[in-house]
Amino acid sequence: MAPFAHARVDLDAITSNARLLRELAGGTPLMGVVKADGYGHGMLPAARALIAGGAAWLGTALIKEGLELRRAGITVPVLSWIIPPGEPVGEAIEADIDLGVSDRAVLDTVISEARRLGRVARVQLKADTGLNRGGVNRGDWASVVEAAALAEREGSVRVTGVWSHFACADEPGHPSIQAQLDVFHEALLVADKAGLTPEVRHIANSAALLTLPEARFDLVRAGIASYGLCPIPDLDVPELRPAMTLESKVALTKRVPAGSGVSYGHRYVTQEETTLALVPLGYADGVPRAATNRGPVQLGGARRTIAGTVCMDQFVVDVGDDPVSAGDLAVLFGDPSRGVPTAQDWADVLDTIPYEIITRIGSRVPREYVG
Repeated sequence: MAPFAHARVDLDAITSNARLLRELAGGTPLMGVVKADGYGHGMLPAARALIAGGAAWLGTALIKEGLELRRAGITVPVLSWIIPPGEPVGEAIEADIDLGVSDRAVLDTVISEARRLGRVARVQLKADTGLNRGGVNRGDWASVVEAAALAEREGSVRVTGVWSHFACADEPGHPSIQAQLDVFHEALLVADKAGLTPEVRHIANSAALLTLPEARFDLVRAGIASYGLCPIPDLDVPELRPAMTLESKVALTKRVPAGSGVSYGHRYVTQEETTLALVPLGYADGVPRAATNRGPVQLGGARRTIAGTVCMDQFVVDVGDDPVSAGDLAVLFGDPSRGVPTAQDWADVLDTIPYEIITRIGSRVPREYVG
């Protein structure tokens, strides 16, 4: 456990975000995505907070995540969508988890397990409409749909959904967006002609939820936006409330003379006599080493920048002559309404996305839940 440090998670913010996103989506049912330990916030607390905010579905990447939700007593529909060979498909069927089917091999595995168990498997067919990641290729779509329809007629599966995923929804106006929507409509038409009547059709992620009313269909999937971060940096959604604050008490301070090299490699050298503050968080806790001389920190009432190399367990901040002492609180990111840096600020200086900033906070950092 990182000494003195914690990630404070405001569950009320997650609940409020879910309510807001449902409203912004015009009342379209909401799937709260809780993969990757709830984007680093804690999967089970985040799931419960999302449900409290009206989320009708939950989404996970992995079957084991879906099973953890079920073991915790969560009964809302759950979709799990990455299914490599050897995954516990049978357990998922028994737990009434919807299985995302991205190719014929996965569909055949699901059908086989459903027959073995004497259960009806819930499957959602994913069409690759242009992301070229997961999903059934356009040329294979008709045959997979027909195989799923045949299995549904025999009673081994129920096709509960048809879905896809955007490549560039976070770039409003990108030509791929309309092209993918066109392919998705074609995929839906093929499913309809095969006699499938899915409960939900969905393609909208957080970015599409916020900017593409025509992409809402029967369900919208809120991932990063559920946690109060906007997937489109230039889009202002002031009502979204960042749920995570990463902060640590200062472990010690020391005065050093001008010309003092700081941390590994002496990549920072003091220009004058100054006070250095040691913050006990490092790259083992998820603070990127690339934040060396770049990462923003709120400390002693001012916005500052990490001084020198980020180490495994600690980094240093130059606070000049300001009265900073051991035990004072350093905030790396949180809610901008408090005047602190944001995960987006960190993403900007590191040339990445806020998703990476929040999901990389490690297990040594305890989560403290409020709300």
